[in-house]
Amino acid sequence: MKFNSKNSLTFLVFIFLSTSLISQKTSSDNGDGSYTNPLIPADFPDPDVIFVDGTYYMVSTTMFVFPGVTILQSKDLVNWEYCSNAVPRFDFSPCYDLDGCHRYSHGQWATSMRYHKGKFHLLFITLDEGGFLCTAEKVEGPWEIKKLPKGFYDAGMFFDDDGRNYVVHGYSDIFITEVDENFVALSKDSLVFTGDIRKGLEGAHVYKINGYYYLYCTYGGLDGIQVALRSKHIYGPYEQKIVISDPTPGINFGIHQGALIQTQTGEWWTVLFVDSGPFGRFPSLQPVTWIDDWPMVGVEGKGVITYKKPDVGATHNIKTLPTSDEFDVSTLGKQWGWNHNPDSLHWSLTENPGFLRIKTNKVVNNLREARNMLTQRLFTKYDQTITTIVTTKLDISYINEGDVAGLAIFQDPYAYVSVAKRDGLKYVEMVNNGVVIESTKLQKDFIYLRATASNKSSIANFAFSTDNQHFQNIGNNFVMKFNLKVFTGNKVGLFNFATKASGGHVDFDWCRME
Repeated sequence: MKFNSKNSLTFLVFIFLSTSLISQKTSSDNGDGSYTNPLIPADFPDPDVIFVDGTYYMVSTTMFVFPGVTILQSKDLVNWEYCSNAVPRFDFSPCYDLDGCHRYSHGQWATSMRYHKGKFHLLFITLDEGGFLCTAEKVEGPWEIKKLPKGFYDAGMFFDDDGRNYVVHGYSDIFITEVDENFVALSKDSLVFTGDIRKGLEGAHVYKINGYYYLYCTYGGLDGIQVALRSKHIYGPYEQKIVISDPTPGINFGIHQGALIQTQTGEWWTVLFVDSGPFGRFPSLQPVTWIDDWPMVGVEGKGVITYKKPDVGATHNIKTLPTSDEFDVSTLGKQWGWNHNPDSLHWSLTENPGFLRIKTNKVVNNLREARNMLTQRLFTKYDQTITTIVTTKLDISYINEGDVAGLAIFQDPYAYVSVAKRDGLKYVEMVNNGVVIESTKLQKDFIYLRATASNKSSIANFAFSTDNQHFQNIGNNFVMKFNLKVFTGNKVGLFNFATKASGGHVDFDWCRME
């Protein structure tokens, strides 16, 4: 590697971040044979987990972010790494290109993952486009995506040992449909259970264990309830058991919806999630104890916080998911995803090596409509007491009249700190949900932008600097929300959009999350 000043800085930052990550305990692994929930303190909702050839794989919901349908991998159920994003882009509607419409709160969700006959399978639905099946021989891809003639809501795949295949699906009313190997329906939807605790039984996954068929489902919501339905026959009748309903305030409140998993040593565990505040829905790892052939979750009816790690027959290194990026290589890190499909002609990591270049394309009115906003999840500390600081260095030498470029905290509402060019002058501005709160003139071509956010208080603030040493606060307190109109956690975003004419560009030197 060419050893220049930027690489020297990168090395020092790497050392600093490596040390700070350990001290901040962003990993759930405590290093003493125990772990502390949440499993990952970031937005990885609707998890499904499988075990294949010594490795655990987890898929989660990414909705309208692409590359999406994120898959993580782990050797011990505690330490996770990015593995792949199964769907690079989603070309089944112009709305995924923000072409006059959008897919906020829609898009891919609640994916079912299974491995069968040498192939990985992903089954999911989008509310507008229907059902989709992704298949790959290797989990790293490439993945083939195919639109199905029929969509299944909150689908759970099941390959029975007699060679027949089924999908369980539904909301409140749970149905089972027999399908062929291409997931084309062979039968009508058969109603097998109607939720009777309250409305909203969903998120079903299917397992066959000790002669029983289990439908592992949730009554969703902030105060979620996880249940198991069981029967000796695939079509029922099914009996129901609450396996956990934890109303304890804190990081396990309303824990629900996910997967059952058995380790190599025979232990049983479940990965569920918790609605955890504006940063989103965090996965949680809970022990499972079989009592009278029911998979009871947690300990004495409560979710565990700190607990012994799963016995997987070996000890594995602590892993930390990446959050910072120096943009020094020609591909984006797997932690990144674009807000809707990217326009590949208007961003580059190679036109100015060592920088992420984002060019403006079509003229838009606001950030929600802008193509090529690069996003990633906001991470917090396991106990959520730490504030998250995101800083980026931005070269705005070639920003055009009417352009707006900067650093966002994005959900609904959203806010950002940016550089805008008007009447030939550059201004640093803080914008809160489309309203300019504060603006000040800028004379420099390089600027450092910073966002500080707290999942615990729901407050974010913004600042800027011209030397990366002295930061000046700008604007007001931004109150983050987890709004179902978006349905993913607040994300950090790097953006550049045009309000007058396309053609300008800006270069992001790096983005670091502490």
